[in-house]
Amino acid sequence: MLSLSAYSTPCPSPSKCFLQHQGCFVPSQLSVKKTHNFHGSNPFRRCSKGFSSSFSSVQHLSSKSPERNPIHVITSEYGHPSKLEDPNHLSKQLRAFYLFTRPYAIMGTVFGITSVSLLPLETISDLSPAFFVGMLKALVPAVLMNIYTVGINQIYDVEIDRINKPELPLASGDMSMETGKLIVFVSLMMSLGMGIMFKSPPLLCALVINFLLGTAYSVDLPLLRWKKYPILAASYILINRGIVNQLAFFAHIQKHVLGRPLLYTKSVLYGVAFMCICSTVIALSKIYCMKDIPDVEGDQEYGIQSLAAKLGKKKVFWLCVNMLLTAYGAGMVIGALSSSMLSKIVTVFCHCVIALVLQVRAQSVDLNSKAAISSFYLFIWKLMYAEYLLLPLVR
Repeated sequence: MLSLSAYSTPCPSPSKCFLQHQGCFVPSQLSVKKTHNFHGSNPFRRCSKGFSSSFSSVQHLSSKSPERNPIHVITSEYGHPSKLEDPNHLSKQLRAFYLFTRPYAIMGTVFGITSVSLLPLETISDLSPAFFVGMLKALVPAVLMNIYTVGINQIYDVEIDRINKPELPLASGDMSMETGKLIVFVSLMMSLGMGIMFKSPPLLCALVINFLLGTAYSVDLPLLRWKKYPILAASYILINRGIVNQLAFFAHIQKHVLGRPLLYTKSVLYGVAFMCICSTVIALSKIYCMKDIPDVEGDQEYGIQSLAAKLGKKKVFWLCVNMLLTAYGAGMVIGALSSSMLSKIVTVFCHCVIALVLQVRAQSVDLNSKAAISSFYLFIWKLMYAEYLLLPLVR
């Protein structure tokens, strides 16, 4: 802290100063009116000779006032705190980006690609540095493409999201539309650029298909906006998660990473069969059906004809649950056909447990609670993660 004693001369009139022990530097009263002269000179200048007379400097020096905040906030020329100096600004922007990317969807992509990438492995020696580099070459552009697809959906759904999901950054105003569009554009360019640079036709094919399907699903142009139509929405989920992700990323690892002839094994065919069943369940009500139930109000207002908007919450909810149970039943049957005893035991037992957990969890959901339904929707994602963990065990 600076001291005035080094900058001021003794005050000739101590009674006129309000901090005598610091050396006289400010008269007790300042007025725009003409003041009395002391020996023909300005008392302020005599008390603070050699020191800047700006009021901002005085504020820095009067630190003993109990009202003074020790943290100096840099302000703009209009007196408002500068965003660049706001300690909460960066954290708010990072949180907005985090919500914009829809992390649960990214986790699904990461789990799915990792699971499929493990299917071509035959021995422990296949877990080489080249394998992990090749898997990263698939993961990074796939995640960027995932950010594009969820981002373009939020851009075109911003009015709907203000009703259904007001916590999303574009809907809440935490992120500007210009920033959202920039993130979407950069993610798309980086994803496609990596797909071309890595020279893997299956990888590039998967990225291009995801781009085309994600655009057709969300963009409001003639012949597009597939999410308005249940069958087209179902096709998007089925093709993307059930077929493309399984076959394309398997081919990327099998041929362009491990350097083996492309031959689809029993494990990858099982993965395609199971994911097609599960993706059909997911797609029939536009992304897991569960998502539509709390979105009924916004969907109806903006003409999105989801199953929940047509049939009602309860029917759609239990339709989804029963179809998911059927999918896990099919998983038990396919697992039981495995030639490996260990695979039979693990796949049958785990699918049975998952189906039981799903049934118990579904019975406890309050269909009148938006929070409860949304929580159950995220629970379905966790079940999908569990299935991705089981998939490499099928041999």
